[in-house]
Amino acid sequence: MAEEQVAKGEEFARKAERKILCGCCAVLGSNYEEAAQLFNKSATSFKLAKSWDRAGSVYIKLSKCHMKLDSKYEAANAYVDAAHCYKKISTKGAIPCLKQAVTLFTEIGRHIMAAKHCKEIGELYELDQDAEHAKTYFERAAELYELEDATTSVIQCKSKVAQFSAQLKEFQKAMQIYEDIAQKSLNSNLLKYGVRGYLLNSGICQLCLGDDVAIHNTLERYQDLDPTFSRTREYQFLADLAASIDTEDVEKFTRAVKEFESATPLDAWKSNLLKGVKDALKAREMEDGDLT
Repeated sequence: MAEEQVAKGEEFARKAERKILCGCCAVLGSNYEEAAQLFNKSATSFKLAKSWDRAGSVYIKLSKCHMKLDSKYEAANAYVDAAHCYKKISTKGAIPCLKQAVTLFTEIGRHIMAAKHCKEIGELYELDQDAEHAKTYFERAAELYELEDATTSVIQCKSKVAQFSAQLKEFQKAMQIYEDIAQKSLNSNLLKYGVRGYLLNSGICQLCLGDDVAIHNTLERYQDLDPTFSRTREYQFLADLAASIDTEDVEKFTRAVKEFESATPLDAWKSNLLKGVKDALKAREMEDGDLT
């Protein structure tokens, strides 16, 4: 079955190439239209055979046909189809195709489509553990979603930007993003329930900066931003962590984390950042012990 589909795919592709190379037809556009149809059939056959690499390469040829026909929308979609074939194998072939699609969708004002695929690029970089590039594309996705007032999608993407900023030790930037998201979410009945989570993330970033005084000022600022925050477990957790840092008490810090986690498991991002704070607190405790 697979071999039969591969043979069909190759035959359709050869016919498409001949259509493009044929100079006998007076109407060149019709050649590209027929070639596009054949390339589409070729790609479908290769997909049925699960020959993803060949399907992807044919979709790229299909995109070029659509460009010759001045159809950027169809060309962009063909690049997306190519990317999704390459994704079956690896991210290396998928990302360049998605970047081409984003460029074309942006050029024709399809901002939501461009944003969707920018986000997809960010997710692929995230899978590759490339925080810098992931941050860049989630940031671009947020900008494109903002052009269409897609608030929920903007917040989702900006939250990822903050996440990667913190991973890259850009804690001040991460804090600012989380606070901005919290502010916007307060104005929405649908989104306001996520505010305490954003403020918790921002507070953890503040702890990572190692400024003992600043965390108390930050908690006051959060209270001004959302008067209900001081009644949440997230606020109490941050206050307990701040108190343990004030007294340089590693055991108290560890206890606060365990107590919070007994009711609300921490994700890997929070755990990693808090481990960094705890390690810094241990180092301070040891230095002070050496001085006495």
